[in-house]
Amino acid sequence: MPITAYEIETLLRESFPNATIEIQGDDGVHFQGLVIDESFRGMNRIQQQRAVMAVIKPKVDSGEIHALGLTTKAPDEPQNS
Repeated sequence: MPITAYEIETLLRESFPNATIEIQGDDGVHFQGLVIDESFRGMNRIQQQRAVMAVIKPKVDSGEIHALGLTTKAPDEPQNS
């Protein structure tokens, strides 16, 4: 069953309630995401993305999400991808 960008955002919001989260993608399996959260401060990009991927791992493992390109950062930090 395809998942929507809104459903991914809702799932992420459970773990990152104060984050700025933007998820895009309209084919049901390939998505792009931006997650900006204070909890990422002091983490490198890999650590930030692992934190996000840990939340959506069940959806990736089930095949509901085939690909999610991520940009993550703490507020007021330069954007990375």
